Formats: sequence, C-alpha cells, structure tokens
Amino acid sequence: MTPEDMARAIWQAGVDAVGGRAATTAALADMPRPDRILAVGKAAASMARAALDRFGPVPCLVVTKDGHAAELPATVELIEAAHPVPDARSLAGGRALRQAVGAMPEGSRLLLLVSGGASALAEDLVEGKTLDDLAALNRAMLAEGLDITAMNARRRQISRIKGGGLLAGFKGARADVLAISDVPGDDLMVIGSGIGALPTDPTFRGAARIIASNAIARQAAVTKARELGLAIQGEEEALHDDLFALADRIGARLCALPAGVLVLGGEPTVVLPPNPGRGGRNQGLALALAREIAGQEGLCVVIGGTDGTDGPTEAAGGIVTGQTWGPGAAEALAAADSGSWLERHGALLTTGPTGTNVMDLLVAVRA
Repeated sequence: MTPEDMARAIWQAGVDAVGGRAATTAALADMPRPDRILAVGKAAASMARAALDRFGPVPCLVVTKDGHAAELPATVELIEAAHPVPDARSLAGGRALRQAVGAMPEGSRLLLLVSGGASALAEDLVEGKTLDDLAALNRAMLAEGLDITAMNARRRQISRIKGGGLLAGFKGARADVLAISDVPGDDLMVIGSGIGALPTDPTFRGAARIIASNAIARQAAVTKARELGLAIQGEEEALHDDLFALADRIGARLCALPAGVLVLGGEPTVVLPPNPGRGGRNQGLALALAREIAGQEGLCVVIGGTDGTDGPTEAAGGIVTGQTWGPGAAEALAAADSGSWLERHGALLTTGPTGTNVMDLLVAVRA
C-alpha cells in the first residue's frame, strides 16, 4: 500500500468506529422501549435508524442536514435544514422538537438522540429574535474564527431549546439522552449548544450518555495503523487552534516525522477574509500543511471532518503530500479558496455523509 492508501484506510477506520448507527445500537441493548424518539443533528438519521431497528415502529421525528436522511423509512417525520448557517426550516425543526417534548403525557418515556450540527439545524428563538438575527449571528461567529464552545455559549443566549431548555418542557416519566460528541471535553452543555442537556429541576427523571467521541475515533485509527504494521508516532487531541498556527506547529512536526503514523483530532478555527472563496477549515489546513511539507518524500496527510462535510461544502477535507503545493496555492489559501485549488489538483477528500460527527481527524503517514 502507498502512504496515501494507508492514510485513507486509517482515517476511514477512525470514522467507521464512531458511526451513529453502530454506536446507538450498542447503547440501546438494555434500554426499555420509549414512547417517542426524537433525533437531531448531522448523525440524527443513522441514530434514529438504529433505534427503530431496536424498538420497531415508535413515533419518530428527525431533524437533520440536507442530504443526511437516506437511511430513514417513510414513516419517520423528517425535517431537513441548512448547516452551518440556519434557515427557516431550522426554526420549524426547533418548534417541532419543543412541541413534541411538551406533548408527551405523564408516564411516558422519551429517547432523545443528539449529534453535532444541532446548533444550526434546530432552533426556537426567544421572543424578539428573528431568523435574520440568528443567521447573522452564525455568519459572524464563523467569520470570527470562534471555537465551538464560544459559539454555542452565544447561541444559548437567544434560544428557548438550548442549554437544557428543550427537556425542561418534558412532563413524562423518564427521558434518556444518547449523544455523539463533536466538542472538546464531551460536554452535553456544549454539544448542539446544550439541546440535550438535562434540566436542573430535581424532579426531572432521566439520564444522558456520550456514545461516540473523537477519542474513540483516534483509538480506532491507531488500531488500524497497527494492523498495517505502522509504528505509532503520536495520538492526541491537538487540532484546537487557528489553522495557520496549527499548520506552522504541525508542519514542523511532520517534516521531522519518523516512519510511521501520527493521528490528531480536534477542530481547527479560521478567520475568513472578506468575500471568501470555497472551502472549509479542513481544506484550508490541508493546503496550509501542503506548503509546510513541500518537497518531503514518502509523506501523506489526510484531514477531514468526520461527518463528511467541511464548512459549506460537499467535501470532508483534503489529502496532501510533499508534492501537492504548487503555483496558485498561496493565493488560494489567502483568499480562503482552498477547496477550489485542491479540487483542481485532485486533492479533495470527499466521502459523502458518514452518519456521525466527532469533530475532525488528521492522519499522517510516513513510509
């Protein structure tokens, strides 16, 4: 296998290990049948599919991103919405979730399935706030390069369903939350801006559990690398910084990398210029790393969003080597148009929706 073949296989093994359907199936093994299933986020469809396979025809509402609902039967109530900038369907999804929770009678059981992306995909705004306010807030936060914790803290301030607000309206017997984490520290108050967080009311009965995370994906990637006979040169959650700062730091590390594999996880940030081009944080980091490793032999880096998308694009990220960097790359990087440049040079990582979302994963292989 070439370094690229190995890096791709290792990256994919990490993603497969945190698939929403498999992770949810395992978590539901001993759970009683719920009276209602609600699923929200980029992995909502795969999580809901697992629950329906386990429990049969339970009333089910899924709120997810456009194009992420292929696994669902026609009996499911489906609302697809925009991501990363919310649209009118996001408000419809948020209202539908709140109304479904509030309508559950005494004695009933709820299963709430939460994954990353829920912050934009479902919202019910406090009085006086509009969709224009919400979209403007999201665009501003994306352009400022805020990390996910800071972004979701701002979102909770204008929401009726985030930060524990959704389950505050539950009057049934018990609500169980299963969450796929796309945030550092796996904090339920941060995942989806806290749409699955448990209320502080002492009379509330329920429990929440993280069933998939970046750490699990990284460990699976390491296992695959060992199966391929590669030495493990590092496995860390080390991608939480501006992409240019990361490129400088990781690039030096990659140039000195001995034969083997380096696995990193996290979520880079990016400050966008006026009128940015096409691409996301992973495509930007991939191209920035291509500059740092230019001329290196036997080295391949794969970086991508574990959900299969990177910003407002259909690509997950990029695949670069010591031979990727070339004419026009610097201009594309400065214009936040890395996706266009990578596509022209056959260096995009494109997977389609993966059914999960545990931040981003970088795999570097040195032959």
